[in-house]
Amino acid sequence: MEELIKFNSIKFVFFIAFFVASFSGFVRAQSDVHSDDVWEKRAVESWNRTLESYEANPENIVIHLNENIHRTLKELSAEDGLNSTRRQLKKAYNGECMATNPIDRCWRCQPNWADNRKRLADCALGFGYKAKGGKAGRFYVVTDSSDNDMVNPKPGTLRHAVIQKEPLWIIFERSMVIRLNQELIMESDKTIDGRGVTVHIAHGAGITIQFVKNVIIHGLHIHDIVPGSGGVIRDSVDHFGFRTRSDGDGISIFGAQDLWIDHVSMKNCYDGLIDAIQASTGITISNGHFTDHNEVMLFGASDSYSQDEKMQITVAFNHFGKRLVQRMPRCRFGYIHVVNNDYTHWNMYAIGGSQHPTIISQGNRYIAPPQNAFAKEVTKRDYAEESVWKQWTWRSEGDLFLRGAFFVQSGDPDWSKKHPESYDTLSAAPANRVDEITKFAGALNCMVGKPC
Repeated sequence: MEELIKFNSIKFVFFIAFFVASFSGFVRAQSDVHSDDVWEKRAVESWNRTLESYEANPENIVIHLNENIHRTLKELSAEDGLNSTRRQLKKAYNGECMATNPIDRCWRCQPNWADNRKRLADCALGFGYKAKGGKAGRFYVVTDSSDNDMVNPKPGTLRHAVIQKEPLWIIFERSMVIRLNQELIMESDKTIDGRGVTVHIAHGAGITIQFVKNVIIHGLHIHDIVPGSGGVIRDSVDHFGFRTRSDGDGISIFGAQDLWIDHVSMKNCYDGLIDAIQASTGITISNGHFTDHNEVMLFGASDSYSQDEKMQITVAFNHFGKRLVQRMPRCRFGYIHVVNNDYTHWNMYAIGGSQHPTIISQGNRYIAPPQNAFAKEVTKRDYAEESVWKQWTWRSEGDLFLRGAFFVQSGDPDWSKKHPESYDTLSAAPANRVDEITKFAGALNCMVGKPC
């Protein structure tokens, strides 16, 4: 017993010494005292922004996106070589630049894209269309891949860039692998732009977008993410605070608005690849390539958090690929538009949910797993009797089902016809064009001076 007391006393002395040394460092960094009041204020501001960002007529956003898709297909059809080249695209395509969906067509095939990077900010469609990221700010060049100081991040690091209060368009000096020691907490009005180099966020913690607005994440490889242990982390130039253990999501969206995640390649994170919770809204996830994961996307984390009714998310032009299991996405509450995605692999189900989310699935290709006869259904409802979930609006329009895949619809069968003034333009691109539309999903191999 005496030895145990002695050992615990030594541990306590070391703890006090560590705390004093750490605290003195914090005081040198800034002198004012911070508390949870900062986060409480941010939460209130976040909810007000959610109310501002919420679209009272979400079908208008659906229609606008689909109109742009059809316009792109008409343009592609008018270009030379459609039948001889585009219809014969191979997986390892090395031909001239091709932009096969309206988001990519907005910027991709311009040879001077690197001199006009901020053009990207005008290309978002869907519910994240308001996201301009750091368009109004200066460029910040990440020159250092390290992430060693959570309280006083080194200038030139990604962590130092994202905590600045001003709008910033963040780019990278060279290709790099960034291992985040703790979750990367960011301020509003930021673009993280990985084009022209190869940037991996890997083998450490993930990206947290909490109580902020107006963020674009583009062109990153995010994989092998693990939980951060927690501790004192700076989240802005004038505030740091204690954070508990992070979940291990690749990208965690918490009470945030007006976000666009485009051309990311993601796999193998400890928890979700992308989670959006706590009344986050105004989000587009597009052109992503997702593989090697169990629970891919979670939209809404609690059956009791009814404020997620305001959640509106577009999932467009993504490729859900090899060795995925479920949640592409799984939704609670909210309005989710799933359009022109390619679902080539799942082992349980593709789209699931609880608490009556509205899910509009349009022009997707669903290819069921060949070996599992019990995983042919695209959809999965949780925690509700059939008499209840039959009232949820889950509609499939123009989807393509292969290998026995099927989508169990529910809700109003005349959902589309409730908008007669725009019914003719409500449909997405034909599902048999999805392979072409999603051909270049994932982080692109852009080279400066050439079309991307």
